Amino acid sequence: MINRVVLVGRLTRDPELRKTTSGASVASFTLAIDNRMKGPNGEKTTSFIPCTIWNQQAENVARFTKKGALVGVEGRLNQRSYDSKDGRRVSVIEVICDSCQFLERKDDSSPSLVEPTSGDVGYHADPEPEMETEPESKNVSSIDVTDDDLPF
Repeated sequence: MINRVVLVGRLTRDPELRKTTSGASVASFTLAIDNRMKGPNGEKTTSFIPCTIWNQQAENVARFTKKGALVGVEGRLNQRSYDSKDGRRVSVIEVICDSCQFLERKDDSSPSLVEPTSGDVGYHADPEPEMETEPESKNVSSIDVTDDDLPF
């Protein structure tokens, strides 16, 4: 059986970080994901998918993301049910995340991941590669190939 999910969406609220009685970190958040199919009146529709992530990754999600952040998650679907306070049986389908990728920079109003202050450990973006001004053929030795030898 295969149970894998890959989603890209935006957080609908700040992640909620909790600790279990054994000390494990767990974060819960909901992803808003635009659907391909339009609604009956031609408007776009959105799915809201609850997600849970554990341990160090939960702490990272809570620390580095907030409402509106674009993230990619990978994990598995999980279905669970419970009795609500009013006695109804409630069924929940959620994504248990194995990983979460932050797909955009944090905004300038909060500490930057790209340029951490002293003592912070964060993400360092690779500098933009410089454009080469000389022809590429300078570093490549030429080879003789006929059109008949090409596979396409």
